[in-house]
Amino acid sequence: MKKIIPAGTIWAEKMAYSRVVMVNNTAEVAGTVAVDAGGQLVGLGDAYAQSFFILQKIGAALQEAGFSLSDVVRTRIYLTNVADWQAVGRAHGEFFANITPVTTLLGVAALIAPEFLVEIEATAIKVL
Repeated sequence: MKKIIPAGTIWAEKMAYSRVVMVNNTAEVAGTVAVDAGGQLVGLGDAYAQSFFILQKIGAALQEAGFSLSDVVRTRIYLTNVADWQAVGRAHGEFFANITPVTTLLGVAALIAPEFLVEIEATAIKVL
């Protein structure tokens, strides 16, 4: 069984991708940046605020798909400035302190727009 939750962003329309794709008991969440439903950036210049918003957005997408943050087994975090790792780590810890998924943190040269400081993706698995 495959189920798709649309991303609903301009980039998703142009690139043909989904926010979440579920296959059986696994949900893959696409790389997510801090853009609200109206297409506006949340947390200009603030890696913590962007990360917190992104993780809320991922949680909502997982909930729509029938999963929760407690099902997350992996996150991948992309930072345009690795020096922001502590701010991003603080937000990540606020959501995952009792879940402790494996995670990868990568420094990247750029994201799709220069105001985006962080992008996060996730994998969730429901234990059957």
